[in-house]
Amino acid sequence: MSYPFGGRGPVRILMVDDRPENLLALEAILAGLGHELIRAESGPEALKVLLTTDVSLILLDVQMPGMDGFETAAQIKARERTQHIPIVFLTAIEGEPHHAFRGYASGAVDYLCKPFDPWVLRAKVEVFIELSERRRELAVHAEQLEAVRVLLTGAELAKLRAEAVDAARDAWLSAESAAAGPEVVQAAKRALHAVESLLAALPDGEQEG
Repeated sequence: MSYPFGGRGPVRILMVDDRPENLLALEAILAGLGHELIRAESGPEALKVLLTTDVSLILLDVQMPGMDGFETAAQIKARERTQHIPIVFLTAIEGEPHHAFRGYASGAVDYLCKPFDPWVLRAKVEVFIELSERRRELAVHAEQLEAVRVLLTGAELAKLRAEAVDAARDAWLSAESAAAGPEVVQAAKRALHAVESLLAALPDGEQEG
């Protein structure tokens, strides 16, 4: 999502866990950071939130009934709108390397086992949010540069159009006044060159009327 003049939008963290007490614990840990915390108690609910809400980070429980964390992450990464959002997996399963591997394979940037150190979680959250915001700002700057490029291109085309009209008018006035032959020829050549430059600068789709 773009913000006017490259401004920084609100920082939101989506917390996904089927146990309300776990969500409450996360809120207590992260409340002091000053970010907006959004709850979701299932994978489908998280996906629904992400349809309309921009978030900077997702904290995602692995073990949930129905759609688990891995499947939820896979669907998040499959959507163009949400594929760049960093995901941190939170799980009560400890000492299972294949779960961590599956988490990273699903697109997670980190994988924490419960119970985790609240200070470690806070520190990681801040790091991933900063990285997410830097990526978002770069995307905004890229959009602004593209807009400037388009505006410059439009100005150049407008200049070429004006030159073509002026040159064509000179040719017409010269012919009207029955000026000397060489002057008429020269004016006509200028009109021709201006029109050719205009057509060469136009995209293919604009050259045909």
